Amino acid sequence: MVFLPVKLNLKKLPEWQRNLAVLWLGCFVAGVGFSEIAPFLSLYVEQLGNFDKSTLSLYSGLTYAVTFFVVAVVSPLWGKLADRHGRKLMLLRSSLGLAIVIGACGFVHQVWTLILLRFLQGLCAGYIPNATALIATETPKAKSGTALGILTTGYVSGNLIGPIIGGVLAQVFSIRMTFVLTGGLLLIVFFLSWFGVHEDFKPEPVTVKTRQQQSLLRQVADPRTIIVLLFSTMIIQMGNNSITPIISLYVKELMHGSGPITIAAGVIAALPGISTLISAPRLGAWGDQHGPGKVLLFGFLFAIVMYIPQGLVASVWLLGVLRFMIGISDGALFPTVQTLLAKGTPQNLTGSIFSWNQSFQALGSMLGSLLGGVVSNRFGYNGVFGFTALSLTINLLLILWLIPTLRPKWQH
Repeated sequence: MVFLPVKLNLKKLPEWQRNLAVLWLGCFVAGVGFSEIAPFLSLYVEQLGNFDKSTLSLYSGLTYAVTFFVVAVVSPLWGKLADRHGRKLMLLRSSLGLAIVIGACGFVHQVWTLILLRFLQGLCAGYIPNATALIATETPKAKSGTALGILTTGYVSGNLIGPIIGGVLAQVFSIRMTFVLTGGLLLIVFFLSWFGVHEDFKPEPVTVKTRQQQSLLRQVADPRTIIVLLFSTMIIQMGNNSITPIISLYVKELMHGSGPITIAAGVIAALPGISTLISAPRLGAWGDQHGPGKVLLFGFLFAIVMYIPQGLVASVWLLGVLRFMIGISDGALFPTVQTLLAKGTPQNLTGSIFSWNQSFQALGSMLGSLLGGVVSNRFGYNGVFGFTALSLTINLLLILWLIPTLRPKWQH
């Protein structure tokens, strides 16, 4: 089995294995870079001015949202350029751009400068999707499933450990220094990708791709189901990200402004990812046996029940338990939606549908960040959790109404 720590002499590895080793490290660092900043970004915004509670919530939401808005808009463009000029070029664009932009975030002194850099960060996104596409095309077909599985562990591991690393770095050094160190790591990824990744690029005919994009929904058996599932991806992600802009501020309030706040916020931000990693395979296997409708229903109902009390807790420890439980619902919802998308899409259109799914997920992140800031400004932190539960309830009712095949059949 090929895994990054096992073989360190990259020159002796076959080309596809060398690509995998380098891109595993790149995806790990990219996962860390994006997730380690999230728990304390609102605390950083707080340092950039004298804001009251409501203004701070709005600025925090805007700072989070702008990156995802840009990702949602430009993802199809970067996909077209990758098809025309190769995935490696996109890897270099993304890693170098992220290194510069994230590093520069450590030197800002005004909130609008930070928002501008977060906008540019969205333009630089795309390392992980292009790494996945490169591995899928450059790896022998007999090994591609294993290779993609290993690559996925890189991003997931980085995404899980990132908030904890970020919280520790911010506590030991400073929030500013965390941005600078992250930029330095991404610069290393740029050089590793430049010298360590090989791509035998062969562009696909533009005419075929254009024809597919123009008639995308017409080529699927049930367009309404695809649209509802894409909408569901947006709502689920919106619910997750509505909490992100306020989580460190909420933790600070629960800890009465004292103690290792950034570390606690980092741990709480990481907990849903840990439970998702544990629960997703088991819930997926259960869904294969009993039907995806039941898994989807469980995921929505469990999330609704778990979100409501999060705004009522008086202890950071209880908040951590509830956040861990939310990861179980994510383990039911996201994989089930993706499985249903794959089953309802012709094989030649799977890549296009999943690129749109990525855009809807980014759009959900943007809306969640903005609405989280607005709702917390109007109704307080507990209002955000109630708003999320209400959004998921509406989404579930729409699914049961518009996709009759997903209504669970309880007969045995």
